[in-house]
Amino acid sequence: MNQSHFFAHLSRMKLIGRWPLMRNVRTENVSEHSLQVAFVAHALALIKNRKFNGNLNAERVALLAMYHDASEVLTGDLPTPIKYYNPQISHEYKKIEKIAQQKLIEMLPEDLQDDFRCLIDENHYSDDEKSTVKQADALCAYLKCLEELEAGNNEFKLAKARLEKTLAQRQSPEMDYFMEVFIPSFSLSLDEISFDSPL
Repeated sequence: MNQSHFFAHLSRMKLIGRWPLMRNVRTENVSEHSLQVAFVAHALALIKNRKFNGNLNAERVALLAMYHDASEVLTGDLPTPIKYYNPQISHEYKKIEKIAQQKLIEMLPEDLQDDFRCLIDENHYSDDEKSTVKQADALCAYLKCLEELEAGNNEFKLAKARLEKTLAQRQSPEMDYFMEVFIPSFSLSLDEISFDSPL
């Protein structure tokens, strides 16, 4: 039986730092970011289904979110201002991502490749799935900005403003609901989120 390096590569997601050009109070890696995106994407899908007549498979959406940055084990995390500096750079980077995704998939035993291709390759996502994962990704980046600003790191002020524009462009009823119900708690202390009322 041939060995596969697929999961050995995925385990390196924890070694890839996010926000590499910015000073961070607390560093964040791609692995922990992907888990948070999976949590949020799963919640967005459930909210859409329960409250806004959606028909998403929330468990599949969570899996897609877990793998949404998997190709970065081969490409690294390119900072957003560079990735989207102009349409040509953005287009070329998308091509690099596709090559990295394909290379990852090819590391798997052949009879498992299709099972993972539909998780790793965005071309296999429905429009609703893709939109939900992108919303969750932007929300988690926004939460990171709130966390850094709350800790006194003004380095994230412009990133927060940029992400507010991104969130406005990706606006949906389920995202509005998530922001209204869950986001305010991220600006509170541990004591404030641990107890409903003071002792």
